[in-house]
Amino acid sequence: MSEPLCPQKTPIKLDLEAGQYYWCSCGKSAKQPFCDGAHKGSDFSPLAFKLEEKKTVWLCGCKRTAKPPFCDGAHKAL
Repeated sequence: MSEPLCPQKTPIKLDLEAGQYYWCSCGKSAKQPFCDGAHKGSDFSPLAFKLEEKKTVWLCGCKRTAKPPFCDGAHKAL
């Protein structure tokens, strides 16, 4: 699979605590937007990102963002 799956065509708004997170880049995870290991055997790997403080974020749900893991509006072109 060279293109990621598109689990949803809207961003995912989350209130996250400070810490390390792993965003699913393949679109196969059952725990969207986070990785559950479903990418194994593919060319994809999760994207690690860290928040220094509690924050509201908009994570990409379509997996087409140019600014992973954050939404950049790419879903509007799908």
